[in-house]
This record gives sequence, C-alpha cells and structure tokens, in this order.
Amino acid sequence: MQPEQWDAIVIGAGQAGPALSARLAKAGLRVALVERQRLGGTCVNTGCTPSKTLIASAAVAHLVARAHEFGVNARPPASADYRAVLERVHAVSDESRAGLGTWLASIGGLTVILGNARFVDSDTVSVGKRQLRAPRIFLNVGCRPVEPPWARAAGVQFLTTDTFFDLRELPSDLLIVGGGPVGLELGQALQRLGSNVTVVERAARLLPREDEDAAKVIQDSLVADGVRFFLSADCFHLERGSTGPCLTFLQGRDRVGVEGSHVLVAVGRQPNTADLGLDEAGVAVDERGFIKTDGQLRTTQPGVWALGDANGRGAFTHTSWNDYEIVAGAVLDGEQRSVEGRAARYAVFTDPPLARIGASTQEASRTGKGVLTGVMPMTRVRRAVERGDTRGFMRVLADADTGQVLGATFVCASADEVIHPLVNAMSTGTTVRQLAAIPAIHPTISELVPTLLQQLQPLASAISPA
Repeated sequence: MQPEQWDAIVIGAGQAGPALSARLAKAGLRVALVERQRLGGTCVNTGCTPSKTLIASAAVAHLVARAHEFGVNARPPASADYRAVLERVHAVSDESRAGLGTWLASIGGLTVILGNARFVDSDTVSVGKRQLRAPRIFLNVGCRPVEPPWARAAGVQFLTTDTFFDLRELPSDLLIVGGGPVGLELGQALQRLGSNVTVVERAARLLPREDEDAAKVIQDSLVADGVRFFLSADCFHLERGSTGPCLTFLQGRDRVGVEGSHVLVAVGRQPNTADLGLDEAGVAVDERGFIKTDGQLRTTQPGVWALGDANGRGAFTHTSWNDYEIVAGAVLDGEQRSVEGRAARYAVFTDPPLARIGASTQEASRTGKGVLTGVMPMTRVRRAVERGDTRGFMRVLADADTGQVLGATFVCASADEVIHPLVNAMSTGTTVRQLAAIPAIHPTISELVPTLLQQLQPLASAISPA
C-alpha cells in the first residue's frame, strides 16, 4: 500500500489538535486531523462543558432553596427535572462540537479523518485501510478514566466520567469512589439536584495536594449540602447488593459497606497511548504511559511532538492550549518557548470553587526561601457579605527578597475568576508591590486583593483565616 503524503498529521481532536491543525493549514501546509471518536475531546464531550453546564443547573436549584435568605418567597419548593437538566447539558455540548466541526470544514488544506491512528514507522500511521505519511506528526491523544481491577472484576455496572452523562434518570443514591476534583464537583451537583451522595476516598483528607484549611472549606460546604464522606478507605470490593451495587472497604480495622443505586468511579486518568504503536515510531513513554518530551514538547523521535494530557505536563484544557501555542510557535515561527517552569494553575469547580496557582503553603515553606504570606477571610470582603457567601478565604505567598509571587490559593465565591491577577503576576514576573498599586473596581471581590498584598508578613507569623 502506497502511503498518502501529507505535510503534517495531527492525531486527536481535543483542545490542542484542531487549533494546531488550523494554524498549520493556514500557513500553507496540507494537514490531516485524525480523530477516533468525537470532535472536541474530553472537554467538550465528557468533561468541562457537560460538567460545568450540570453544575450551573445545580447552582440555580441551590439558590432557589436559599431564596428566603434574600427576602424572596420561592415557595412552594422548586424541584429539578433531571431529564430537562440533561437535555440542556447535551444541547450545550452538541452545539460546541457542531461548531467545531463547521469551523474545521471551512479551512482549506485541512482534512478531518475519522478512525484509529497507529504508527507503522516513525513518519507513517495507519487509519483503517489507509496509510498516511508526513514529516511532522503531532500527538494530542488525551487521557481516559482509570478503571481499577476491583471495579472491573466485580461484574457490576459502574459509571466513569466517560459514561456519567449517558444516564437519563437522577441516581437516587450515588456512591462516588474518589474525592478528587471530579468526584467533588459531580457529587455536590447531584446532591443539590436531589440525589443522596456518598463519597469514599482513600486519602485521610480530601484534596491532599491543597492546603488543609482550603480543603476543609470544600468538605464543610459539601457536608452542609448533605454529602456523606468516608475517608481513609482501602481494600475496595464491589458487588451486587439487595437493592443495587454495594461497595465495601476497610476503614482502619473496620469493614464498612454502603449501598446505592449507582457507583461512579473517579480515581484518576491514564494516557491513551497503549494502542498507538509508539514502539514502532521510536517514541518513548514513562512508567505510567505518558509520552516523554522536552520543554518544547518534542518526543524522543525527531519530527514527532506530544501535546495535551498525554504528555503528563498538565492535565487541563488550558495547558493543552498553551502546548499548542508553544508547538505552533516553534514549528512555524522559530520561537523558543518552553513548558519548563510553567506554574500549575487550575480550579476545582465546587461551590465555593477552589483556585490555585503555584505553590501551596507547605510547598513554599520547603523552598528554603524567605516567604511572605497574607490571608483575607471572606467575612472581611463586603462584596461577599452582600452576596450572602462569606465562606473561605484568599491566600497569597511571595518571595520575601524579590517580591515575586510564589503561589496563591483562593477558596471563595468566584475564586476561579478572582485569582487571575495572581496568575498574570506570576506569569509575567510582576511583584506583589506592583500588583498592589493597581486600582481595582468597587464593589468587587477582587478589590480586596491589593489590600491583601499590602498586608503580607513572614510565613511563620502569619495569621490563619479562621
């Protein structure tokens, strides 16, 4: 079989793939974009878009339930129509996916090919009965949910984030294994929409990467919503119970059993690299299957790049987009940008959300640098008081010598938006003194950020947010 000749092949139509394909095509290259499932990848189809749309419906339900706190009579109590909620969820995802398809079809020199891509050699891939060859191949293959052996061996149907939105009825009693961001976001949303949610987590506390006081704000908020938690759980066993799936586990020396109508397993993600034929291409992976790259996202095989979740350098849509910018700039414009030193930034979209960039308090204390910190409790933020939500705090960490931002953790109303001045400062090298001098709009939550920055003190003497 004679391979088809292309200037570039992009494998995977998640966040980075379509944008990179379009930019290469607009630069005059003949580009094949290969996708084995649906355009848009995890974000559009099973991740960010559907989950945040679901969370929006849950937030409305919660606000209606609190209406009396604002002097509004919303009785009789409102109820959620879960089928209608899901119709909206799927409509938003479908619109995004369709819009992406229309845009890609409009770009000259770019062809979308549906099918599984697998390397034949270092510059050739097979897709069904076709073979495609190009001097440049870009891997944007993403990740999928981990399905642990105890779940697969049970013979009991369970949900993952790939199948969660296939449900058509609200689970009456949802068991979630995994107290990470996905489990907490979906758990709180389902609880607010009428499900009884139980979260089982292996660690001794939720969100162990975060400062303990920040994680406690999230846990307390979900407990107030009615979510139950079992922490320090181990030795899981899933079986059919009398009315539905039954999950048993060890908690210390005690064997605990909880029964529900559905089980969602949300214990992490793994890269989609096992069936790509990477050995044939000379592309190396690490012990977990993530593709090894240098700072410019070049793999161990010249002419092959890896972008997005599967390179292990940030499992977020925004880092995938940044990967695209770095690779496109290097290939087309000779830029020398790198992912090395890129500070992690992300949010957990619970209510309140937790947003983070850079170091946590523990991480900053281990750097050996003099560290300044400040904490602003939301009870001191008038905009939060006006909105009736004073949960949480804002924390900033800075280098005592240079004034550079080392990290920030905001867990409060609109944290995912309010943290961006710190994201920008850390990305551009702006000092806390410079940032504190910028006037903010009143009345906003953000206007207390300059006040916070003017009150930084040595970490050892910092006051807790309580």
